[in-house]
Amino acid sequence: MNIQYDFSGQTAIITGGARGIGRAIATQLVRFGAQVWAWDIDPVELDGAQSLRVDVTKADEIARALGQTTRQSPRVDILVNNAGYLGRYQPFEQFDSAEWRHILQVNLVAVFEVTRQILPLMRRVGQGRIVNMGSLAGKEGLPSLAAYSAASAGVIAFTKALSREVCDTGIRVNCVAPGPIDTELIRRLGPEAVSTMITASPLKRLGSVDEVAGIVLWLCSAASSFNTGAVFDMSGGRARY
Repeated sequence: MNIQYDFSGQTAIITGGARGIGRAIATQLVRFGAQVWAWDIDPVELDGAQSLRVDVTKADEIARALGQTTRQSPRVDILVNNAGYLGRYQPFEQFDSAEWRHILQVNLVAVFEVTRQILPLMRRVGQGRIVNMGSLAGKEGLPSLAAYSAASAGVIAFTKALSREVCDTGIRVNCVAPGPIDTELIRRLGPEAVSTMITASPLKRLGSVDEVAGIVLWLCSAASSFNTGAVFDMSGGRARY
């Protein structure tokens, strides 16, 4: 199926845009004409996009990057909050507080801060698209990923709350909640954990980054004008509700 979009004249910011799901989203937005800024703590050059080093856990770095972005484009049409940190796959009792705090900081608090700084730009023009990347873990709570599950659940609730605050504008806020996707983030959990995830999937495979990018692009497009505050599963049938 050859799906076409036109994002020409629009500016998009993708956090965690250097690799994995973020890179696939950035690549597709470039393909369809958007001016794309890939923010990442470890940026990798992407053809057709601007790559900036940004630690999204630091408000001053977000402000610096946003200033650099808006000097070239005074408006931001699309924000994809994708930066994530899974942490180790282990029982909660084995986590030290610094580790779970870092997981919450990257996956939840950073979403607050990036959105807080960019939302006024969207309000100024009365429209925009915000897509927050959550996780199946945030809906079901996955053992040995307790902190990540909690952070993802926060992203889901934040998405729903914020969408209602801006529903009097043309700004739409939605969430995508992938199950296990074939990325370095998942592969780092080790073969045993990955095998368990595949076994638990009705489709008996990991999802691909391009499959996730496909639904994100739709949510960023004019075709998704009536969706806001929604959570879209990408779990290969694994989600139970």
